[in-house]
Amino acid sequence: MLRALTGALRLPRPWRPLQTRSCASDGAAGDPEIQVRVLAGPDQGITEILMNRPSARNALGNVLVSELLEALARLREDQQVRVLLFRSGVKGVFCAGADLKEREQMSEAEVGIFVQRLRGLMNEIAAFPAPTIAAMDGFALGGGLELALACDLRVAAASSAVMGLIETTRGLLPGAGGTQRLPRCLGVALAKELIFTGRRLSGAQAQALGLVNHTVPQNEEGNAAYHRARALAQEILPQVDIASGMAIEGICYAQNIPTQDRLEGMAAFREKRPPRFVGK
Repeated sequence: MLRALTGALRLPRPWRPLQTRSCASDGAAGDPEIQVRVLAGPDQGITEILMNRPSARNALGNVLVSELLEALARLREDQQVRVLLFRSGVKGVFCAGADLKEREQMSEAEVGIFVQRLRGLMNEIAAFPAPTIAAMDGFALGGGLELALACDLRVAAASSAVMGLIETTRGLLPGAGGTQRLPRCLGVALAKELIFTGRRLSGAQAQALGLVNHTVPQNEEGNAAYHRARALAQEILPQVDIASGMAIEGICYAQNIPTQDRLEGMAAFREKRPPRFVGK
């Protein structure tokens, strides 16, 4: 089955003051499990989604998946979002993958529906209109790595980040895009090896393979990858999105229409002679 999934590939294919739109969870039942932060000052244009489900190591359960989908639906309509950064509020973990304790209580039909929603979440991240960055300071396993793979860019702590599609070690297989996005990132043969074995990689190993864009030494606070990802987002901010670029182009072209030089250029083309521009 895994061979069929990974073998089905056809390569290539290889952004106001700080605002909080939901409250971070302290682990108590009923609290929000994500926090959306809109950054200000030099970071204006960067929005963060902070996953904060410490009781389950940010495992992807029904509530967390629903909150992520709702946040993405709002943010994709917000033209102020120029870079979207995914990070964790739980030290030592990015996302531990699917919530298998929750899934164990589901019927077979409920499992199928949930996996479809999880796959839909990853597709929403992959299709987000602004660049997306995953900041992995800790474990990113199973669905956690699939979430990172759905992002455009990945940054990891060299030693504390641990990532892998480990589903085969649990009698499962990657079900939220991992069998498709990992081969597109690393190539089919290497992706098959990592999926078949369920091997875990450190951040440094992942960068050597090309799975992450940047690695950094971890700091005492445990958020070095986040700071590097934020710096990367700042580099992206000056880039003008295509819609704005097209609008600028339209304004410039409108200024050119009434000029003498435009008419001279067309006349010269028609008469097959060099144009005589006068700067008017």
